[in-house]
Amino acid sequence: MSEVAQALEIIKRGADEIIVEDELVKKLAEGKPLRVKLGMDPTAPDLHLGHTVVLNKMRQLQDLGHEILFLIGDFTATIGDPTGKNITRKPLSPEEVEKNAATYKAQVFKILDESKTQIMFNSEWMGKKSAADMIALASSYTVARMLERDDFAKRYSNNQAIAIHEFMYPLVQGYDSVAMKADIELGGTDQKFNLLMGRELQRQYGQRPQTTITMPLLEGLDGVKKMSKSLGNYIGIAEPAGEMFGKMMSVSDELMWRYYELLSFKPMSEIKALEQAVVEGMNPRDAKVELAKEIVTRFHSAAAADAAYDEFVNRFKKGVLPDDMPEVTVDTGGEMAIGNILKAANLVGSTSEAMRMIKQGAVRIDGERIEDKGLLMSAGSEHVLQVGKRRFARVNLV
Repeated sequence: MSEVAQALEIIKRGADEIIVEDELVKKLAEGKPLRVKLGMDPTAPDLHLGHTVVLNKMRQLQDLGHEILFLIGDFTATIGDPTGKNITRKPLSPEEVEKNAATYKAQVFKILDESKTQIMFNSEWMGKKSAADMIALASSYTVARMLERDDFAKRYSNNQAIAIHEFMYPLVQGYDSVAMKADIELGGTDQKFNLLMGRELQRQYGQRPQTTITMPLLEGLDGVKKMSKSLGNYIGIAEPAGEMFGKMMSVSDELMWRYYELLSFKPMSEIKALEQAVVEGMNPRDAKVELAKEIVTRFHSAAAADAAYDEFVNRFKKGVLPDDMPEVTVDTGGEMAIGNILKAANLVGSTSEAMRMIKQGAVRIDGERIEDKGLLMSAGSEHVLQVGKRRFARVNLV
């Protein structure tokens, strides 16, 4: 297999779409480091494993010798990305942007090689543009083309408000590719419109259009909805090692292989061998332990991963949990509040008792104490719920 073919195989792993693959092959064949762009708006203080899907692809490209440009969208964050939103998103204040950006910088280097990564801020060039410059940028695209974007089209057809400044977001993201002279831009599948905007604007500015690589949105612990902090189905990369390990072990056997493909750095040949071993009788839990250790090691250390595993074994395998634990199926209707789940599983007599027990710190999910009385849990997962020292149930949420 040629060097280009080998690189292409690595780049295509887990990717949803490459636009345009033939163009990428030609760029790779030139044998020069390509400028690879990934932009993230600092909209939240913490990253989760869903964010790392594109960061992992960046690391693969970095290991292939390409030039990595990590863009922190401090300017675009003050506009508010309308992607996937059915309402106008509230822009962040400069203080919020600065605080979150500092956290992002610290966290991305758990994946990327800091010595080979260039951190950029789009305020560096957008902040210098005059009103006339912004009007000139706005003139490069039509309203009709903007309304081809799915979220804009839905809001327009439903007579929901679209603020004029929201049209500027994809234009600014596209112009970032011009300013950065990007050869490749990465993003989630929900960013496709914005990524293609970069190609269009680069053509208009006389540059070679970037190749866009879209990565799938990672399902959360429920295996249904995309990983999101607001949905409570996430694994934060800054979480304690034990909590991270326990959450990894809670994913379904089927979802585990999806996580392997998108989160693991193991070669696909090794992953396929593991899948085959499970088919031939290996306990899926052992494969899950391997993945959980890899993820915890990446964001903490090998020693932390071993300690988290020992803690997990002590909690779940050495009699800490009762052998005669009841197994309960709860119909969530898609999603249900934790208080109602505890009541449905006969772990409390009422939702008010559930709230009281949560307040007292007496409720645990998979061994982790919870404090959020409004926690919503989604269908498609199984958890060990505990109230107090003696009430346990293995609850399957459907």
